Amino acid sequence: MALLLVIAMTGCGSDNNGGGGGGGLAPGAGTGVGGLGQGPAPVVLGTAANYVILAKSGISTTGVTAVSGDIGLSPLAASGITGFSLTMDGSGTFATSPIVAGKVFAATYTAPTPANLTTAVNDMLTAYTDAAGRAADYTELGAGNIGGMTLPPATYKWGNGVLITSDVTLSGGPNDVWIFEIAKDLVMSSGTKITLSGGAQAQNVYWQVFGILDIGTTAHFRGIALSQTAITVKTGGLVNGRLLAQTAVTLDAATVVVSLP
Repeated sequence: MALLLVIAMTGCGSDNNGGGGGGGLAPGAGTGVGGLGQGPAPVVLGTAANYVILAKSGISTTGVTAVSGDIGLSPLAASGITGFSLTMDGSGTFATSPIVAGKVFAATYTAPTPANLTTAVNDMLTAYTDAAGRAADYTELGAGNIGGMTLPPATYKWGNGVLITSDVTLSGGPNDVWIFEIAKDLVMSSGTKITLSGGAQAQNVYWQVFGILDIGTTAHFRGIALSQTAITVKTGGLVNGRLLAQTAVTLDAATVVVSLP
């Protein structure tokens, strides 16, 4: 009940649209990663989960960026991956980069890379559609500004954009699931953080964004981004999760890792 009280006090103007009745949140029967948890069932990423960054129309970086995990671009050619100083592997199936602790794949590389990327992009689209279609427990929470809130596992939906103007806490266990459905942009102000507490894991947090995901300077984003449009991580931004975009991903001296303690 304490978590729900935090929402009620910080989310003025929000509308509880859950099925729990009586104004309470109905978290649903989630499974999470590794077993039964609270919140909705997780979104299945399929082979898109093989990539920390996956995009269709470009992946670019400036400044001192660090990426941990594989990145992939399709259907655009490898020329759409810029700023990474790529070196082609002798197999022709992938490239390496001094700023990527992993492999770099593009649609113009040697088979089976093009087919693998096509499958991954299709899986990304399927995951986006799945997340966008989930029934919401809460709608229009905070009139789109969730800064300062502590949110339990559930599905949240907004008909417009969402702002994170101060730190947000996702409080739950290691198998709990959060899904955020956002009809326009998601903008994180500079220096803000998405904090996980109680053992919550970034791999169980899904941000489905129709518009642009804009992660501000030195902001810390946690979760899996499923973006219809572009993803931008500004100078010093830190991403703990995955960036899966149906257009482009742009990094500026950013750090992107699959997981952190």
